[in-house]
Amino acid sequence: MNSLVLMLISFFGYIIAYNTYGKWLSRKLFQLKDDNPVPSKKFQDGVDYVPTKRHILLGHHFTTIAGTGPIVGPAIGVIWGWLPAFLWVFLGPIFAGGVHDFASLVISSRHGGKTLGEMTKGIVSNRVGVIFLILIQFLLWLVVAVFAMIMGILFDMYPQSVLSIWMEVPIAIWVGYMVYKKGKKDTFYSILGLILLYVFAVIGIYLPMKIPQMGPVSPIVTWIVILLVYAYFASTFPVQTLLQPRDYINSHELLVLMAVLSIGVIISRPQVVAPVYQHAPGAPNLWPVLFVTIACGAISGFHSLASSGTTVKQLERETDAQFVGYGGMLLEGALATLIIIAVTAGVGMFGAGSSGYFNYYSSWSTTAGAGLAAQLKAIVDGASNLMKTVGIPKELGATLMAIFVVSFAGTTLDSATRIQRFGLEELFRGKGKKPIGPFKNRYFTTFVVVIAAFGLCMVSPDGKGALKLWPVFGALNQLLAGLALMIATVYLAKKRKPIWPTLLPMIFMLLMTVWATISNLTGYIRSQNWLLVFITLVTLIIAVWMIIEAFISMAKAYKKKQVYQEEFAKSDE
Repeated sequence: MNSLVLMLISFFGYIIAYNTYGKWLSRKLFQLKDDNPVPSKKFQDGVDYVPTKRHILLGHHFTTIAGTGPIVGPAIGVIWGWLPAFLWVFLGPIFAGGVHDFASLVISSRHGGKTLGEMTKGIVSNRVGVIFLILIQFLLWLVVAVFAMIMGILFDMYPQSVLSIWMEVPIAIWVGYMVYKKGKKDTFYSILGLILLYVFAVIGIYLPMKIPQMGPVSPIVTWIVILLVYAYFASTFPVQTLLQPRDYINSHELLVLMAVLSIGVIISRPQVVAPVYQHAPGAPNLWPVLFVTIACGAISGFHSLASSGTTVKQLERETDAQFVGYGGMLLEGALATLIIIAVTAGVGMFGAGSSGYFNYYSSWSTTAGAGLAAQLKAIVDGASNLMKTVGIPKELGATLMAIFVVSFAGTTLDSATRIQRFGLEELFRGKGKKPIGPFKNRYFTTFVVVIAAFGLCMVSPDGKGALKLWPVFGALNQLLAGLALMIATVYLAKKRKPIWPTLLPMIFMLLMTVWATISNLTGYIRSQNWLLVFITLVTLIIAVWMIIEAFISMAKAYKKKQVYQEEFAKSDE
């Protein structure tokens, strides 16, 4: 199979889907309207609720949901061959992930910008909402801790990326100042910021910055502390100060990278050297593991938290939701497609052939079991080969890929910190529907978030304590996606709208994730990992409980003759 064919199928398929199915979801199913109230204007505070132009918001939303997910997930998923990974990345965003992200954004907007867990109280029931908020807090706790650890590992692996990544902070603040305070053109200054970012990327090759071991404190632990301090300030600043401009610059970085990789594919047209399908030694069964391995890039539960967390509070018009929510997911699918091409075709360039692929994918232990370094090496190798055909030296190409991966991990880190703060504030609401005690203060609540993440990291002295719980993340994250689709299905049922667009992907995701979770549970029991056994059992009980209550709620909705009328955030008025 020629990689150019795969790329064209994917890209043109997404364009067609956006202009057909996406428009139907927007105009017919959810009936978006420009004059519908949105939280960014209703609760505008200049900190979290800020009306934002849709192209800037797309930059923020995409860089938040992307992280390392659409990069590492597909790079592992091709262990079963290129076809299963490609089909899931192509069809998943159109019929599952895009619907999931879009629906979460719209429903949250119509409920006063509440997070997914808080919305569940009004859509399903109060008790389910509270337990769902707790489940979401657990997932976000893992995300913040693991992404701080991942960034620390990446900085240690790629010291040449450090200068560019950290210089992006003052560059983004400067861009935000020029755009919001001086009223300058956002496109011009964001592109100027991107150029400065690349200048520092080149300088970074000659000035790598590596933190040394300081007694018993490893470089990764030092980076974790620095990164969590950064996440604290970045997630308490007004969104237009750092978050928006930095994510907008990163979105340009993404577009440039995707353009370069796409041109590389067009010029070189490398053949896919990976097998169509294989069962590598030690690899688990494709069903259901592929669907919890490739999350971002197809569908991911974390996206519903981003849509109903930071993104919804910046939505300027309800009709922008198709562009930001559905379009953002298709863009992520396009990125995942290019990653699949890099690790199935790019690694075989310049005479490497199929051995270039099997160097990384000869067995499960050399892929998923080999750790982040091995997974990223396949990506960097394949992508830098594609860049080389465009005239970019391989060392610079590797540096640019490292900067890209770390930049996106950083956006997920501080956005997840902010989203977890929102969830904690909702969890600790009193009778007056406002956060109680010190949780009224965003600085205190954010401090709780970062301290909890640091504590999880330091369960192990090397800073990798979060890895003890990480095995449950994949299934839990995809279970959240299924539950988010379930909430959307209940919402549509109560509105007397067709439910099949959310019901069908919901059933598929719940089947795959419950299957994977039960499979994981048996493995944890065999290995006598009782902590993971307990967490997995609790997760399964919560999921089954929520599913039962959701179907009861839908059954009641269909018995009623009147159309469901949602209350627009009365508690916040």
